[in-house]
Amino acid sequence: MLVTQAYSQKFTRDERALIESGKGTDLMRVLQVTDNADLKVLEAQSTDIDYKDKSLQLLIDRMYATVNDTVNPGVGIAAPQVGINRNVIWVMRFDKPGEPFEVYLNPKITWRSKLMRKGAEGCLSIPDIRGDVLRNYTIQITYQDREGKRHQEIVEGFTAVIFQHETDHLNGILFTHRLTEQEAKHYTLINGEVQLYLEERLRRQ
Repeated sequence: MLVTQAYSQKFTRDERALIESGKGTDLMRVLQVTDNADLKVLEAQSTDIDYKDKSLQLLIDRMYATVNDTVNPGVGIAAPQVGINRNVIWVMRFDKPGEPFEVYLNPKITWRSKLMRKGAEGCLSIPDIRGDVLRNYTIQITYQDREGKRHQEIVEGFTAVIFQHETDHLNGILFTHRLTEQEAKHYTLINGEVQLYLEERLRRQ
């Protein structure tokens, strides 16, 4: 996984203008891979955000409104999907009572289990496409909350999948990239765990 910059910065003038183009309850346009300009943003590396930035709360609110759009709802969203290459994500916590949505600032996955799971994924930025993606069953993630306090957490199951999907967005990686990556790999069940081995493609004769 690519490593984001270790320091936090405030929003640029252009980022602030986009964020402040609507109220907290207003949806933001979700970027689409079918648009070349959008794709350039979606595949770009995001950077950490200063939690003290005055426009951050508005971005958080508008991202929440967007992922909860009744017409096209999701279980997670990353800031690059609304045109902001900053490390901010919303994740639906299926592993908590009430399955609440929670926001995470500057999240980093610091450990991944060898145990893998395969499950269907889609993306708000990739319409009409779904695929079975292999993800680590358990991850350890560090992040900041809205007050800037740092946390470390172990997450498992489908919620861990959402975290991996959204943090991939922060590194310019789409789930379709993962599908392509899987085509060149071989997965074998050993001692109850799915171990990953690289497999060379056979040359066509």
